[in-house]
Amino acid sequence: MFRYGSRVSVLVLENCSLSFGARPIFEDLSLRIAEGDRLGLIGPNGSGKSTLLRVFAGDQQPDSGVVRGAKDVRIGWLPQDIALEGGVSLISFVKSSVPGRKALEERLVDTEARYEMIAEKHAKTGSKSDEEELIEIATELSEVHERLGNFDTLYSEHEATKILAGLGFKTTDLTRDLGEFSGGWKMRAVLAALLFQQPDVLLLDEPTNHLDMPSVAWFSDFLKRYQRAFILISHDREFLNEQINKVVTFEMEGVRQYTGNYERYLTQRAEEEEILEGKAKNLERERAHAKEFIDRFRAQATKAKAVQSRMKALDKMEDVELYRKRRTMRFTFPKVERAGADAIRVEGVTKAYGERMILPNVNVTVYRGDRIGIIGPNGAGKTTLLKMMASEIEATSGTIRLGHNVTPGYYAQHHADLLHPKNTVLQEVASTNDELGHQRVRSVLGAFLFSGDDVDKPISVLSGGERARVALARLLVAPGNLLLLDEPTNHLDLDSCESLIESMAAFEGTMVFVSHNRALIRRLATKIWVVDGGKVTEFMGTLDDYMLEERARITGEDVKKKAAKAASIPPPAAVKVQAKPVDAKPPSAEEEKARKRDEAKRRDERAKKVLPLKKKVDELEARITEFDAKQKERNDKLCDPAAQLTDKERFAILDALQTEQTKLDELTVRWEAAQTELEKAEKALA
Repeated sequence: MFRYGSRVSVLVLENCSLSFGARPIFEDLSLRIAEGDRLGLIGPNGSGKSTLLRVFAGDQQPDSGVVRGAKDVRIGWLPQDIALEGGVSLISFVKSSVPGRKALEERLVDTEARYEMIAEKHAKTGSKSDEEELIEIATELSEVHERLGNFDTLYSEHEATKILAGLGFKTTDLTRDLGEFSGGWKMRAVLAALLFQQPDVLLLDEPTNHLDMPSVAWFSDFLKRYQRAFILISHDREFLNEQINKVVTFEMEGVRQYTGNYERYLTQRAEEEEILEGKAKNLERERAHAKEFIDRFRAQATKAKAVQSRMKALDKMEDVELYRKRRTMRFTFPKVERAGADAIRVEGVTKAYGERMILPNVNVTVYRGDRIGIIGPNGAGKTTLLKMMASEIEATSGTIRLGHNVTPGYYAQHHADLLHPKNTVLQEVASTNDELGHQRVRSVLGAFLFSGDDVDKPISVLSGGERARVALARLLVAPGNLLLLDEPTNHLDLDSCESLIESMAAFEGTMVFVSHNRALIRRLATKIWVVDGGKVTEFMGTLDDYMLEERARITGEDVKKKAAKAASIPPPAAVKVQAKPVDAKPPSAEEEKARKRDEAKRRDERAKKVLPLKKKVDELEARITEFDAKQKERNDKLCDPAAQLTDKERFAILDALQTEQTKLDELTVRWEAAQTELEKAEKALA
């Protein structure tokens, strides 16, 4: 074990760097995961979030640096893509996933076999040595049984069943072969096994992608109670905010670390940008003051030292590099034609796959202007209903009628269903609307972050996030006035999700969407439809009400919803001294004595007036230099990624920056006033 502050560190990256070809993923990264850390990885698709998880999991080696784990640390990793074979029941897969259990079970079988063999031999020979060996084997058997008993206490079948139920599996699923489940349900099985194992560090890459709303609610509660460390990648803003207490983010300037949840990260990031902009303005003002001082006193021999000092300070002034803004998907749906009062009517619709009835009798109406969020368990028929509305599949019976002047636009959850792999990005989007010229299509693709040679890439080589953006671009060039969207935020990064939600909010037509993204449903849905048990019903309550009911159903519990700026000091009034005129003719002895008395008097006045002013100017210059140095130190500390400041420390520095800047401005005003007074006094006594 090794410590990080007062807590034990379980995983450490020390000065790690990794590149893929000429593209750096991270450079000289140091990161410590302590017991109980709840860390969120933030960044656009392709920035390196999943790669960093692979490094922590030991699946990817860094080019340089060290990855260290505490002794016997157990790591559980949920990647986005998995490959599972059958041949084992669901419940057995979860129970046997705990490291060490399989070895103990094999040891038990082997020990029992040895015991039976020696027992048979002893029965024939009655050998004392066999008897002693039997006692030793019996002791070993007792130990193995005890250790397996401890396993059953810590990792009981009851606990495994509870976790599987929370993730949406039915009791009848427990004995089904793992190979019978679809890819999404296999992913849930892997997640259940990881939660059952209770590893020291959980690595979760988009764990909610294959979960429905009830499962997301249960998983959120489970993770809140999880006492060990985890690292989470998620495009669900609400889920992130509920779970994490630390953010590691892939920014344009490199990998940064912040304390707090996602909202707190956004606040801190905005504060840093404001500080950098303020620092840049302060430096420009300091440069201007320094140049003004140099130009003003360059020709005065008495100011040579001060001028040289200012010139050196000017040369040493650093440049402030403001944060570069990352390009984000930005688009606006065009205006739509007005449709009739009924957008779509579903009457007496049934849908069956072979003998399996999915939706026995659906009767619903979507009205013009509705924004309907469809939720419910996976496999209940949400996507099936949406596909029938979009005419992607036919109903077994019943009718689906579009209203007057209604044109639907459909976004599929699985983009491969609609995209043509051999087409280029440009061809795929242009084929959706023949009336658009290539220049207009290129402009649309630019809004979805496809520019230059990107538009000539074939669909087959694109990532999941890129395909999602192509599908959205297709929708934008021919949206219709009825949007039918199936999990539109899947495969998008957090910034793209936020942008999509804002664009959907501005859409003027009618909208029906399936989503497990709570932020999207809260922001957009004016109605909630629940698809469950073959029925489609409008839920007469809020999303929170629905989630509370689902938690109660799954757990069987009664779940309840639980700075003033200082004024500048005006310069003191200058003292005017009238010099005594000197006659042109040679002075007499008396006049010479009088002149000498006057000179002595002026020297005395100079000592009384000019020297204190000069001392005052020098003192103010020294204090300004000191304040400048301290302000620079504060700015540098705030902008240093390695500082890892707490909220209390950050706010203290921000407060000091504002307070001390006010004092610095005040000192500058006082210095300028003292300098002016000094010049006037020297001129009057010259």
